[in-house]
Amino acid sequence: MSGRPQTGADHASRAPLGGPQEARARARRIEPVPEGAVPVIEAINVSKAFGATTALVDVSLKAYAGRILALLGDNGAGKSTLIKIISGVFPPDGGEIRFRGQPVVFTNPAEARQLGIATVFQDLAVCELLSVTRNIVLGREPQKGIGPLKWLDLKRADEMARSALHRLGVRWERSLDERGVNISGGERQSLAIARAMFFGSSLLVLDEPTSALAVRQAGRVLDHIAQARDQGQAIILITHNFLHALSVADDLTVLAQGRVVAHFRRDEIELEDLTDLVARVA
Repeated sequence: MSGRPQTGADHASRAPLGGPQEARARARRIEPVPEGAVPVIEAINVSKAFGATTALVDVSLKAYAGRILALLGDNGAGKSTLIKIISGVFPPDGGEIRFRGQPVVFTNPAEARQLGIATVFQDLAVCELLSVTRNIVLGREPQKGIGPLKWLDLKRADEMARSALHRLGVRWERSLDERGVNISGGERQSLAIARAMFFGSSLLVLDEPTSALAVRQAGRVLDHIAQARDQGQAIILITHNFLHALSVADDLTVLAQGRVVAHFRRDEIELEDLTDLVARVA
C-alpha cells in the first residue's frame, strides 16, 4: 500500500477539539512519575499469538494512579489484544501482569473486576433497556425486605446514581428513569465512567470513548476522564484521535505491529511529530 497510512490524527485535523479545554491541557504541567511509585497495573514483556498470527511481542507498559496513559497505534497494532489481557479476557502466552506490584494471573474478566479493573467499551457502555439509575447500580442493586423476600430499594438506588454522577461532575438534568436507548453516546460514556468510579475502580480502561461523538460530546467526555484522573484513578485511554490523547494524557505509549515503539510524557512530543511517528512505524 502506497502513501501515508490514515491515522487518528487525520480525523483530529478535520475535527479539532479546540476551545478552552485544549488550552488548559497545554497549560497543565506534566510531572514525572514520582521515584518509587508503584504502578496500579504493569505489563512486563507480554507476548500473545493466535495460531500463526503474532499479536504482541515483549510489550511492557505501566499505568499509575492519578495519571492517564494514552495507548496509540494504527489498526492491528495490538492495542485490543493488550487490553483484553489486562482485563482478563485472554491469558498472555509469555510475560507477566502485575497489579500494585504483585504478579496476577486472571482466568476470566470477573477476577480482574474484583481488583477494580473496569473496562468501558464504546458500544457496551450501558444497557439500552435499563434506566440511568439501573445502569449505574447494575450488579450492585441495593435491596430492602425481610428474609428471602427482597426487592430493589429504588430510593436508595436513585441516591447512589445521583452521588455517582455528582462525583464525576456530570450535570444530569433529565429524569433518572430515562432509558439508555434515549441518551447520547457521550452521556453513555460518562455514565459508565461514573459507575466504575462509584463502585471502587482502581484502573479505568477506556476503549475509544470519543469515537463517533460530536465535538461537544467528545469534549465533555474528555473533561470527565480528566476529572477521574484528578480524583486518583489510573486510566488507560485507547484512541485513534491523537489530538484527544494529547489534550488529556500524561503519558503516551505507541504500539506498532505488536511491539512498543515509543513512550513519551505528554510534554515531550507535539501533534505533528506524533503523527509522523505513527505513520512511519505503522
